[in-house]
Amino acid sequence: MTGHGLLWLLLVLSCLSLAGLGVSGMLVSRSQKTKAKREARMASVGSPRSRMPQVEMSAFTRPARTGNRSLPAMAAAVFGFDLDRPEQYPLRWWMVLVLALAIAKAMQSLAAEVVGDFSYAVIPVAWVMLCRNVFGWSEGRRRQKLLHQFPDVLAMIVRSVRVGIPVMEAMRAVSREMPAPTAPEFLRMVEQVSIGVALEEAVAELAQRCGIPEYRFFATALSLQNQTGGALSETLDNLADVIRKRIALIAKGHAMASEAKTCAAVLGALPVVTGAALYLLSPGYFGLLFSDPTGRALFGSAVMSLFSGLMVMRSMIRRSLK
Repeated sequence: MTGHGLLWLLLVLSCLSLAGLGVSGMLVSRSQKTKAKREARMASVGSPRSRMPQVEMSAFTRPARTGNRSLPAMAAAVFGFDLDRPEQYPLRWWMVLVLALAIAKAMQSLAAEVVGDFSYAVIPVAWVMLCRNVFGWSEGRRRQKLLHQFPDVLAMIVRSVRVGIPVMEAMRAVSREMPAPTAPEFLRMVEQVSIGVALEEAVAELAQRCGIPEYRFFATALSLQNQTGGALSETLDNLADVIRKRIALIAKGHAMASEAKTCAAVLGALPVVTGAALYLLSPGYFGLLFSDPTGRALFGSAVMSLFSGLMVMRSMIRRSLK
């Protein structure tokens, strides 16, 4: 073979090799694109079941309050009042502040006979404590109503889900048929979902507003069911049964503590009844507690001691029920 023939042969082999490499590259590229499309489709189909985001079990930890943090809101928080939810209090907040300030001034007048000018420190302390007790009592009654109504709410949702009604329609029925304060809370949640808020976020906010652990369990159950699937009706039915048992246990605890409550009430009322009887029998003898400086000091000390004892007994009874 001449040199020209060998050169042509090498040129043809080179062209064939380049063509083979080009065809191989095209096949490999097409195979990679097909594999990528297949993996993307598998990921889009299987991601809700296999690649779930981490679920925060907020049912076991109290969520942080993320409300209004302005200066008026912080001042209201000192007195135990929530500016974002004024409708949950039976009295207007300014009325409570004025009445509590008047009572605090009366307590300062009694303490002035005992400690003198240092009694002015009683006014802010008593003012804040009285306001926090009044607002806390209102919130406690509201939470107690929410807790006692919650089993009926869960039963209504379970019955609706079992007959094929969607969860949102069941919650809308709760907002229409349940009494306050449950109905307004669920109505607010339904309105949030109607304007585009995710169901998990709306239920989590509902649990935060209500402030009781059972609603956080409810929010966690709905979040897990929405992400993983499962028998929602069975989960909520079990939760309702647990709540009913807990309410019965709380009622049993209150019944067992009724003797201590009665003793505290009798001990608190006994000095008042005895003082009123002495005043009726001998007004001049009892009037020394108001006319004489030493009597006023003794009267102020007695009132402060009685108030302190009642607060201690109340705290002991409340702690025994937790």
